[in-house]
Amino acid sequence: MTELETFKQEVAGWLEENCPVSMRRPIVSEEMVWGSSQLEFINEDQKLWFERMRDRGWFAPAWPKEYGGGGLNPKEARILETEMARLGCRQPQYNLGVWMLGPVLVEEGTHEQKLEHLVPMMRGQQRWCQGFSEPNAGSDLASLKTSAKRVTDEQGEAYIVNGGKIWTSDGDKGDWMYALVRTDSSSKKQQGISFVLIDMKSPGVTVKPIELISGKSSFCQVFFDDVRVPVRQLIGKEGEGWSLAKKLLQHERAAMSKFTEGGAPSHDALKTALPYMVDEQGQVNDPVLRDKLASVLMDAQAFGLTHRRVTEKALARQDISGPSSIMKLVQTEQEVAKYELLEQALGLRGLGWEGDDFSADELDVCRAWLRSKSYTIAGGSSEVQLNIIAKRVLELP
Repeated sequence: MTELETFKQEVAGWLEENCPVSMRRPIVSEEMVWGSSQLEFINEDQKLWFERMRDRGWFAPAWPKEYGGGGLNPKEARILETEMARLGCRQPQYNLGVWMLGPVLVEEGTHEQKLEHLVPMMRGQQRWCQGFSEPNAGSDLASLKTSAKRVTDEQGEAYIVNGGKIWTSDGDKGDWMYALVRTDSSSKKQQGISFVLIDMKSPGVTVKPIELISGKSSFCQVFFDDVRVPVRQLIGKEGEGWSLAKKLLQHERAAMSKFTEGGAPSHDALKTALPYMVDEQGQVNDPVLRDKLASVLMDAQAFGLTHRRVTEKALARQDISGPSSIMKLVQTEQEVAKYELLEQALGLRGLGWEGDDFSADELDVCRAWLRSKSYTIAGGSSEVQLNIIAKRVLELP
């Protein structure tokens, strides 16, 4: 038996023994445990699973143990991920800091920055939000205007930040924000951008939730009025934030996939649509809907295989910038196509907003259908992704 086979047996045995049975059932959004300074659990099994994975360093199994990680090599980390999926183990902690900012800090941060931020992430003590998009800089992110002026005073060196961010997911719950700010307005727009970490409790930070048509209000607008950010919270070099942001966004697809592991909210197309499509004999007689359903299912299978291939490339430290843009584009468009199909299959049953005339699943499908439209905009619109693919992957003029 090889070392990896032995490791796989040990991991499987540990998960069987330490992951409570209730933590192996499909999850709903209300049961997600978010790392935060206001950490909360709704039951003892959640707390137990969280603490056991935390103590193993398996919130980020491939990070160095020095910074709270598991110290596993890429192949071992992949085995852990595969075994968790096989057993249906839930994510013990949801944290954009761990999944998106963390890999950039591991690679680009100073030792002091890693100790200050990576260790609390691994303890589940910080909740992070992303400060990229602005009212006039969404798809064209490099046009951002939020300014950071460097000053030196009796408190030391700092940036004074003014401006605002929009579409900040759970900004009202965040302890920290990783943000792009403009430190130089005289150079080319990408070259004048820096990457900083902002304490959301700093004086001058104001957060206002944005209410959406779906009834969910996870997005926020954040305003900065003379917010002081110590220079030690600059990641990398001043003016090189654009390259760091591109590195971070390579991890976005992997981060978003965490929300579907363990059954987090996204409807199964076959299970949801089929009861509304079959006749009394249990047959799907509508050839158009049958063809659309088959297409959605095949696309989902192909995407899953592609996602696994890209994950393996990332673990091998290979460049995945091109595939990341392709996957973001394809996955969001597939979600839109899936919910369009579900709305067609459910018909009027898929247009319920509230009331006892509709089941909970029917109401959820309607809200998810509306929300799916935003997926093609958030994190870079489909049009922008197509431009990136054409330029950087296909090398078109």
